[in-house]
Amino acid sequence: MHHPGTVPEESSVSSTIPDAESLYTALLAGVKPLMRTDTRLVGITSGGAWLVERLQKDLGLAGAPGIISSAMHRDDFARRGLAASAQTALPFDVNGADVLLLDDVLYTGRTIRAVLNELFDFGRPACVRLAVLVDRGGRELPVAADFSATALTLPDTQLLALARGDGGAFSLQVEDKT
Repeated sequence: MHHPGTVPEESSVSSTIPDAESLYTALLAGVKPLMRTDTRLVGITSGGAWLVERLQKDLGLAGAPGIISSAMHRDDFARRGLAASAQTALPFDVNGADVLLLDDVLYTGRTIRAVLNELFDFGRPACVRLAVLVDRGGRELPVAADFSATALTLPDTQLLALARGDGGAFSLQVEDKT
């Protein structure tokens, strides 16, 4: 497990693609100590949204989790465009909320920056923390997760993304950037 403020030792950073279901189990265990009685889970579209949906159930939390999109605040918006399915839905008052953001992969930090801008468009939370399935390094902005299930290095020419099968099982997929 990778914790904030630490740099994984070379021996702990792997380029072998780990089992996403095992990582989810580690994420579930790692999120529990971050939870307070009033913590609201918010998943970042799309992989984080899948994770938060399952975590909400597995943690026995009432209500619906929040879903947040980085689309409107991305610094590469002109190049990427707006994803039609990327909609933010926060079923709670953000003002004063304790928010735990969840995402599948933490890489450059730019998605997290965009998501924080989106979140603050809805109000001023008391606290925002971040938990991720995979931290792949490569930061371009000073962003760190409060918990990550694993650290993984991949070439800059590859993308890592969470996939969800028909039965809801998670897997990680590596694709070459086009």
